[in-house]
Amino acid sequence: MKTIYVGNLPFSASEDDIRNLFAKYGEVHSVKLVTDRETGRPRGFGFVEMDDEPGNKAISALQDYSLDGRTLLINEARERQARKPNDRPRRY
Repeated sequence: MKTIYVGNLPFSASEDDIRNLFAKYGEVHSVKLVTDRETGRPRGFGFVEMDDEPGNKAISALQDYSLDGRTLLINEARERQARKPNDRPRRY
């Protein structure tokens, strides 16, 4: 299973739009578009899960693909790095 990062998404893009785009290259197991926790607005990126071979084809084919005037950034997702604790006090 391959997790694919999809960045620079137009804020109007839906999970169905992304699923249909990637489905041309193979079965899409899941699509997750990231939203802001506080506002619920899209953050402009997401993740697609596909099997390895179709995922590699999709990455190659969709690199620099234009969706609603925005050039998508597509690559294999990397593991999330642990955050360092913030030493500064929070401002409210």
